[in-house]
Amino acid sequence: MIFDEAYSGKVFIMSRKDYDSAEAVIYGMPMDYTVSFRPGSRFGPGRIREASIGLEEYSPYMDKHLEEVNYFDAGDILFPFGNAEKSLGLIEGYVDKLLNDGKFPLGLGGEHLVTWPVIKAMAKKYPDLALIHIDAHADLREEYEGEVLSHSTPVRKVCGLIGANNVYSFGIRSGMREEFAFAKESGMVLEKFDVAEPLQKYLPKLAGRPVYVTIDIDVLDPAFAPGTGTAEAGGITSKELLQAIQLIAESELNVVGADIVEVAPAYDPTEQTSIAASKFVREILLGWV
Repeated sequence: MIFDEAYSGKVFIMSRKDYDSAEAVIYGMPMDYTVSFRPGSRFGPGRIREASIGLEEYSPYMDKHLEEVNYFDAGDILFPFGNAEKSLGLIEGYVDKLLNDGKFPLGLGGEHLVTWPVIKAMAKKYPDLALIHIDAHADLREEYEGEVLSHSTPVRKVCGLIGANNVYSFGIRSGMREEFAFAKESGMVLEKFDVAEPLQKYLPKLAGRPVYVTIDIDVLDPAFAPGTGTAEAGGITSKELLQAIQLIAESELNVVGADIVEVAPAYDPTEQTSIAASKFVREILLGWV
């Protein structure tokens, strides 16, 4: 797999230098070709890495230090700009390789459509895969303005692949009426507005199962994460998302991979969105790997 060498000097804090011995691999998916409002999330992976420089290596939430986790930052996948279909194929192929090598894939987006090929790869290895989806948006459209490859469609695609009854969405506060109707009729779990409290209710039902977790940064209220393409008022706090990550870490889930998507740095000159995302990455490394 070819990666963008421009990122060779920008890696997540305390990334190890050896891929072969790493338990987890951080990789960037800098794609934002199908966004419906504001582009710019292709710059998210790089800014999350740069923001990590300001992090402490120790987490008081997990009571762990990053030196306790062996992870490798592989940089960003090099995409053919503007070609969504080919880019998605490159993502699926790379995640196939990570899984064959026994790695925990931790992706940095990019728009939310990048999660779709990751799930395709994960489902090949884990036939009983479940998805935890944390987001402001339902992402249950079949298409957007006639385009089936859209950042508003990945969760609907996942429902078709692994079964809607294996999809658990939290924090949802935006979507078409038809999306909420589909969620109700299909058997998937869709919890509106909140994350930590409803998540706690469902975690025991997922105990022992392979679970992939995707986090769209816009689940946070714009007061905490203005740097995203489709901000939605009425979201959760950074504290609640940290609590959700910790709840998953303390549960009996078998988390087999994760991603954080939709960080668009251009809309946040204060960098608080990138700073928050980098902290979430640290907590995932310490709690889920």
